[in-house]
Amino acid sequence: MAIMKIRGIQKSFNEKQIIQNAEFDIKQDSRIGLVGSNGAGKTTLANIINGEIHADKGTIEMFNGALKIGYLKQSTDQALHETEDAYSLAENGLFHHSSQLGLTKEVDLFNEEWTNLSGGEKLKLSLAGVWASRPELLILDEPTNHLDLQGVEWLIEELSAFKGAIVIISHDRYFLDRTITEVVEIEDGITKSFTGNYSAYRQEKERLFQVQLHQYELQQKQKQQIQQQIANLKGWSDKAHRDSTKQGSASERRQIGYKEYHRMKAKKMDNQIKSKMKRLNQELEKNEIKQPKEESKVQFEFQERRKRGKRIIEAAALSKYFGHRCLFDQSYFYMNHGEKIGLIGQNGSGKTTMMKILLGQEKASSGDVWLSESLKIGYLSQDVTDLPAVKTAMEYTGLTDRAAVGRARTIFANIGLPEEKLTVPIGQLSLGERTRVKLVMMLLEELDLLILDEPTNHLDLASRESLEKTLLDFQGSLLVVSHDIYFLEKISDKLLVIENRKITRKEFGMKEYNESTVKKVNDKEKEEQLMVLQNEINAIIGRLSYMTRDEPGYEELDQKLTELFRKKRELA
Repeated sequence: MAIMKIRGIQKSFNEKQIIQNAEFDIKQDSRIGLVGSNGAGKTTLANIINGEIHADKGTIEMFNGALKIGYLKQSTDQALHETEDAYSLAENGLFHHSSQLGLTKEVDLFNEEWTNLSGGEKLKLSLAGVWASRPELLILDEPTNHLDLQGVEWLIEELSAFKGAIVIISHDRYFLDRTITEVVEIEDGITKSFTGNYSAYRQEKERLFQVQLHQYELQQKQKQQIQQQIANLKGWSDKAHRDSTKQGSASERRQIGYKEYHRMKAKKMDNQIKSKMKRLNQELEKNEIKQPKEESKVQFEFQERRKRGKRIIEAAALSKYFGHRCLFDQSYFYMNHGEKIGLIGQNGSGKTTMMKILLGQEKASSGDVWLSESLKIGYLSQDVTDLPAVKTAMEYTGLTDRAAVGRARTIFANIGLPEEKLTVPIGQLSLGERTRVKLVMMLLEELDLLILDEPTNHLDLASRESLEKTLLDFQGSLLVVSHDIYFLEKISDKLLVIENRKITRKEFGMKEYNESTVKKVNDKEKEEQLMVLQNEINAIIGRLSYMTRDEPGYEELDQKLTELFRKKRELA
């Protein structure tokens, strides 16, 4: 049974139509993935469903006229400002849910320490707040942005157990495949529905693309054949018209009726041309097959880097405290030119703070950080709401030189921001489009080190894959924080790991780290199993020491002891 019916939704901003026709049903047990490229209108539609903005046209019908909606927004700061009922949320299990997400420290919701939380910690509290509000419909806009692995796994399990309806906006393929059973795609402002998870949707999209491409090519061949026939007829008709006006002797004209013959011939051909043109136009009007739209190709390209010396960063006895709270203490690490380093750690461990120390935006509590004097750094922060909302993307670049402006426009186009996006205020762009604006600012410069804090957040899949390829080709150095495990596995060849309040350099990438972590977990499990077996063995030996061989139960215990010894040998 549908709990919400969305019909004919349209929405424009400044004469730019974002949504042309949105139509789909949300059922009581729906698991819908709302997908589309950056700027397609996904968040706008979510805001319309939540009642935060009004549609220009269309209706939204709710079951029994009302529905309790839990809405997690892309920007955690926006969501936090709306936590006015924090006390009631706390009573309904806000901190219980946040602890399951891995946020174990106490947080005063109404104290300024709130602002010191990391993006991941804020997201976990926002997620916990959504759950504690006990909604009937969940709308989650990029819920895995900033989340560590523990948080993602918790969210997948909770979504599986959730009894209400769910709408998820995400570009995380792994997450969508494990959580949704239906896809609603927004393309050119129009929604289309598909059954299955994200991988099934991609397969069906490819199949439909190939079918439409085949039908389009057949129709184009048919069209070309008819047009060639028309061209031939027109050529013959023109010749017949010319021949009908030729002058010959009177006797010749009388004998063959020269002019009249060619005049009739030309008229007949003209009628044939009109008939074929009419049939062609009718066929195209009735059954025209448009050329299928290929997915947009996004190109990132950094300026050539100047060569640098080997060591570019070095930290000695680095420590950072917020009051009594220690993020990391007495840590030593370094970075060489050309290295691609992933910075990993649990939410709230201090990853963003460490980046800000390197950038000079935050002071260390103690210790020293040395950076090469000639080092030119580009920084992409998690927050994309800090861009000037009233400026256009081109105004934000600050470029005035004609050649530089031309190059910037080319880069914007390559990165998937067409001309019409450059003439509207940044505040009207989606968060994914704002991320692209920030990336363009970095692409315009000649940089040695890129510090990227969750660079794939808000980016659509085409942009993620292009950025991934570009970073692999980048000749400078990278320091990257990302919740996207697959992205880090491809990008990183070294790691800085924050755990147990220490920053430690690892001489391998994310893939090797994951494999070693799994091995550690397996070793720990083996130790625990061996301990359990040994305890059972000790207990049985203790019982047998008080028994004689002819006592009832002795033989059974002896056989069990033999079996336990066998299991212990196999495990060891």
